[in-house]
Amino acid sequence: MTRLKTLDGKVTSIGAETIENLAASLRGGVFSDGDSEYDEARTIWNAMVDRKPGLVVRAMGTSDVRSAVNFARDNGLLVAIRSGGHQIAGHAVAEGALLIDLSQMRSVRVDPTKKTARVEPGASLGDVDKETQSHALALPMGINSTTGIAGLTLGGG
Repeated sequence: MTRLKTLDGKVTSIGAETIENLAASLRGGVFSDGDSEYDEARTIWNAMVDRKPGLVVRAMGTSDVRSAVNFARDNGLLVAIRSGGHQIAGHAVAEGALLIDLSQMRSVRVDPTKKTARVEPGASLGDVDKETQSHALALPMGINSTTGIAGLTLGGG
């Protein structure tokens, strides 16, 4: 049994079979405390923040995000979203929550003709800079290449 916080602040237990069914629906993975990828998936840039989610879904694409959100909704779970992991205040990780880790979704596709870019939520400013600069383009925001583009775009994560 895995214990997770609910939206109303209570705690619920989710059985191993239910979590295995979630994992089977994903290209990414599901991790809990003690799994080798758990700490990497929950850690953010500000090392002073050391929160432990009840469960981590490491999404590899849109279908993984959809499955994780549906799982959270169906079970009434508190959700936290970790994109690039640079959120200084630590809001990207909530104690006991279902953490949806988007950090592996880092694709950047540039259309040099339209001068636009499509950027996945786990990309960093450095990822965007690398792809835009190869087309003599630039994104005029941010100064730290490790900053997550999703949080920077949305005004602070």
